[in-house]
Amino acid sequence: MRFLMSLVLLFLMVSCTTIRVNYDYDKETNFSNYTTYNYFSDLQTGLSELDERRLVRILDSTLQSRGYRLAEEPEMYINILSSKFRNAPNNAVGVGIGGTGRNVGGGISVGIPVGSGGIQRSIQIDLVDAQRDALIWQAVAESGYRDNASPSVREANLKALVKKVFSKYPPEHK
Repeated sequence: MRFLMSLVLLFLMVSCTTIRVNYDYDKETNFSNYTTYNYFSDLQTGLSELDERRLVRILDSTLQSRGYRLAEEPEMYINILSSKFRNAPNNAVGVGIGGTGRNVGGGISVGIPVGSGGIQRSIQIDLVDAQRDALIWQAVAESGYRDNASPSVREANLKALVKKVFSKYPPEHK
């Protein structure tokens, strides 16, 4: 019984932190030509200062483990944008009244929302060719967000987000 409860709790925690990512990239770009990166000097992420430092540290670790180097004059720049929004509630209760008689029908229906929508955070990561000043790759990730999460939970969520975002980088040429 205890195992079953642990499994259900784990499932609920994982299902609440689903990360959805949309990708787009320039098909003409040869991504193997890029070996160095840096961040835009006027980076305005929309994240808190602590979350921004966490995200940059995680991005550095991920990119350097893939063989990229942080450089003063890079081949590509990274831009990060973030926003928070509230989802509409998915659950509603319908109340209806209806009547019929002698070939006449009528009805009234009202939907009442149950619960509130959760807060979602969208983080957009852009890779820009430094030479051409052109966007070459973009990922927009959406996931659940809690303002009152502990620092370790925030870092774990950002690590999962970066891992998912860079799971399809560099894109495969077809």
